[in-house]
This record gives sequence, structure tokens and C-alpha cells, in this order.
Amino acid sequence: MKHDNLRLDNQLCFALYAATHAITRAYKGALGTVGLTYPQYLVMLVLWEADGLAVGSIASALDLDAATLTPLVKRLEHAGFVTRERRRNDERVVEVRLTPAGRTLQDEVARIQHNVACQTKLSTGEFTHLRTTLHRLVQTLAAEQSVEHRNAA
Repeated sequence: MKHDNLRLDNQLCFALYAATHAITRAYKGALGTVGLTYPQYLVMLVLWEADGLAVGSIASALDLDAATLTPLVKRLEHAGFVTRERRRNDERVVEVRLTPAGRTLQDEVARIQHNVACQTKLSTGEFTHLRTTLHRLVQTLAAEQSVEHRNAA
């Protein structure tokens, strides 16, 4: 190989890609038993932290656009976990609220998350360090892309 930095095993992007798939596979079956997909799980996490958010706020928290999020929220509503309602003072804004079933689901999903975390076989310190490092990586890359975007404009 001409460039060692192009070896698949040397790619951070591939390591993250493979890890993401492994984690989502670990969640998939367990979340299916409670009626959630992995993307719906992420929406529920945001709502369990702060109920009654606008679709745009949820999309922002998950780094998605509102058009991508809307079908997820509609499926959660159909499943009985959330309600959607237009804001009275601004009908362009759709607020999403947990239903009693959506709030109750939190206990079961907490057990699922704990089981998946245990499957990683990472110690608490390793788990926390990895999560912190990944958050820092996302923030660094987002800031770098923002600078590049401003420089290109």
C-alpha cells in the first residue's frame, strides 16, 4: 500500500462507523420489544429531558432537519407515545408532548440502555471517557466546519 494512512484499520471514521452500527444493532432488538426504533429512541431521550418541545428544537438537539424528524414524530404519535399540537400563538410551530404511555416507557428504556451499556464491557471510567472524547470530537469538527463555511462565504 502506497499510503499507510489509508489503511482501513487506521481510519477513525471507519472505527466510528463500525462502532455506531454495533451499538445500534445492540439496541434494535430490545427497543423493538417496546415499540421503538433507534431514531425514535433518540427523540424520546430528548423529550424525557424536556417535554413539550417544538419539532425544530428536537431536530436541533439531534442534529437533524425538521423534515427528517417529522415522520419519526408522527410514528411516535401513532404508537401513542407523544402528541403533536400547533402552538397557539404561532401555528407554524408544532410542539411535541409525551403521553402518559410515553412517560411510562422511560423506565423500560432505562433498563434497555443499561443492558446495552453492560454489553460494551467498558468500565464506568472507560465508558465516560469515550463518551466525553466523542462529544469533544463532534464539537471540534462542528466548529471547524463552521469556520470553513464562513471562509467560503
